[in-house]
Amino acid sequence: MKKIRLGIIGLGYIGKVHFRYCQKLANAELIAVADLSKKALKNAKHAGIRKTYRNYEQLLKDPEIDAVIIALPTHLHAKCVNQVAEAKKHILLEKPIARNVKEAEEIISAVRRHSVKLMMGYPMRFGLKTRRLKQEIKEGSLGDIEIAHATYISTGPFFHRAEGYAPRPVPEWWFNKELTGGGALIDLGSHLINLLRWYFGEITNVKSCLCFRFNMPFEDSAICITKFKSGTRAVITVGWFSQEYHMEIKLLGTVKHARIEHKPQNKLLAALQTLSIGKSQFYNAYYIELQYFVNCLLQDKTPKPTGEDGLKDLEAIEQAYKNQIHID
Repeated sequence: MKKIRLGIIGLGYIGKVHFRYCQKLANAELIAVADLSKKALKNAKHAGIRKTYRNYEQLLKDPEIDAVIIALPTHLHAKCVNQVAEAKKHILLEKPIARNVKEAEEIISAVRRHSVKLMMGYPMRFGLKTRRLKQEIKEGSLGDIEIAHATYISTGPFFHRAEGYAPRPVPEWWFNKELTGGGALIDLGSHLINLLRWYFGEITNVKSCLCFRFNMPFEDSAICITKFKSGTRAVITVGWFSQEYHMEIKLLGTVKHARIEHKPQNKLLAALQTLSIGKSQFYNAYYIELQYFVNCLLQDKTPKPTGEDGLKDLEAIEQAYKNQIHID
């Protein structure tokens, strides 16, 4: 059976998630990783990875690699994608696509110029509950969706300290607006905007109310009012203010309503699932996402969400930043 040979650039939190599930794919093989951390590379070698690099440019010279997963901070996306595309490797790129629309357009131009495939990493599209909701909308069983409520609350940059409730350093780039492109809205909002665009189509207008609880140079929470061409209106709420994770979608239709919630699992249950079937229910969407990406490459199909999807998400986010509502 033909296998896609993969490389991962970046072994931070999300890079480690991809690392774990790449190794469980039947039709792919993870053969190389790149990261600045000697500890991360040492752990990769212990896990059976043959090739490890501190410089991802060395990884890109490897003719064995067919595709690369980019799990780097946002400010490094444009440069890295350009180099990966030039090396003729297909790409799975973590969201958001870039810091701004200009960089996103440069990314799309690079992959077109070098004729490689680019898929955006949006695992919410691959969750069983979110896909079931998509099917209900398509079938019309909810009627017309008049109002949608989408909420995503997490620890944001404070995740590193929340895990285990022990002090841990937070990477410096998290607190630099020039490097992130923004705060909770671009970080968490990109997930929800992409998901709702998948559900309802083109966004025609969006306004935001930004909040600054922690007095950082960017928002730590935001509320957006969004209008879709289909007629649906959505209230999108994101925030980094809680140690408790919460992701919820509510759809209020003219026939009936629907609601889904994504909760972290009990640690013991997650551990038992990982031991028994190799993955926990909470992270299963990442595995399905990777499997889909690999299948598209094997079948020479365009994987979705595309780079153009990432650009449209960022256009909506930039519009939200420009159209601020101030509530005193």
